[in-house]
Amino acid sequence: MTEGTFIKVGMADLNIAEGGAVLKTTGLGSCVGLTLYDPHLKLGGMAHIMLPSSDIAREGQLNIAKYADTAVPELLKLMKNKGAVNSRLVAKMAGGAQMFAFMGGTDTMRIGPRNVEATKLALDHFAIPLVSEDTGGNYGRTVELDSQTGIFSIRSVQFGVKEI
Repeated sequence: MTEGTFIKVGMADLNIAEGGAVLKTTGLGSCVGLTLYDPHLKLGGMAHIMLPSSDIAREGQLNIAKYADTAVPELLKLMKNKGAVNSRLVAKMAGGAQMFAFMGGTDTMRIGPRNVEATKLALDHFAIPLVSEDTGGNYGRTVELDSQTGIFSIRSVQFGVKEI
């Protein structure tokens, strides 16, 4: 992989990039786009997390990238296979929006905020610091992680592009 290469991360998907390749995921509403980055190796990883917990899984074959509690350890495993070290990793994330207003405010409808909470819990479990986030609100986002620089770009219709 070389500079200028885009690696698409779909919904309920995860991947890693190095050598200046850019990880990109679109359509983050209530989903969380989580990135892990090892600045020493210039190695990045991204997961497009849809739901907080695999406890609710109904699939026959579990999609580990779909849930915060299974996507984080899997992304970590892929990065460690490339030489990443926990103590060097930093996390950034975006998304977790509350896309619809619901009357009654039941917890099952708080998918975005619950995704954010579950992702933070998983990061805490592995002692990976969350150094920056752009979460919440009620709008969608597209995110990119540059594996060369570790810059996390967040694009939204409402706010244009910001880098964290």
